[in-house]
Amino acid sequence: MPVHDWSRVVAGNFHDFHQTWIIAIKHRLNHGILPRGYYALAEQHSQGPIPDVLTLERQDDWFATSEEADNSTLTLTQAPPKVRFVQELDTEIYASRADRIAIHHVNGDRVVAYIEIVSPGNKHSIRAVEQFQDKMTEALDRGCHLLVIDLVRPGRHDPEGIHAAFWERHFGTGFGVTADEPYGLVSYCADLVPRAYFEPVGLGKPLSEMPLFLTVDHYVNVPLEETYLYTWNDIPDRWKKVLDPTHSGS
Repeated sequence: MPVHDWSRVVAGNFHDFHQTWIIAIKHRLNHGILPRGYYALAEQHSQGPIPDVLTLERQDDWFATSEEADNSTLTLTQAPPKVRFVQELDTEIYASRADRIAIHHVNGDRVVAYIEIVSPGNKHSIRAVEQFQDKMTEALDRGCHLLVIDLVRPGRHDPEGIHAAFWERHFGTGFGVTADEPYGLVSYCADLVPRAYFEPVGLGKPLSEMPLFLTVDHYVNVPLEETYLYTWNDIPDRWKKVLDPTHSGS
């Protein structure tokens, strides 16, 4: 299933797709992807901005004490994420921020990762872009890993996409999207020195699986293409024809 140009429809249509896609991702994470002791919830408050998905852990020391291995859980050193671009901040640049990294708990369970789907409203003004970046910064500062899915075309306030705008604002020049690949997928590992795993996506191209880090050494792959297709199948034919002129209806 190719990525569609969501600028063809009003923001409300993307919002509906966005909400359904989040539930599809949450369902897949909870059924066969997240290892024992982890679970995902949608749109929960976590003493700050509301993310799209929270990945929570009941057992803080599971990876440290268990020798069990889930087929879906990958180790960074043995199976590096399959993305084209990896960006790591210089240690000295980040040193002044390192003492702000912390682990957060909600209702006794530790929040370890967020998934965010960028919406048109996150880009409609410089303030909106900055607020979204603030939410990303807050998560990383608390030691939470991030997966950001940006299928909204770049605007005047993020001419190379959300990741490039975020990285440049805080750290320096970052990888960005291009005219041929205007969308971006990026996974952040909230290590002592943050790392970004960036994959640009072209219109009409399939979505890659993206890593979602659970610890600085372990991650799972999120099936974005599978869940996107599942969500697409639920869209009314009226809007499928707008987004995909080749669609002939059911």
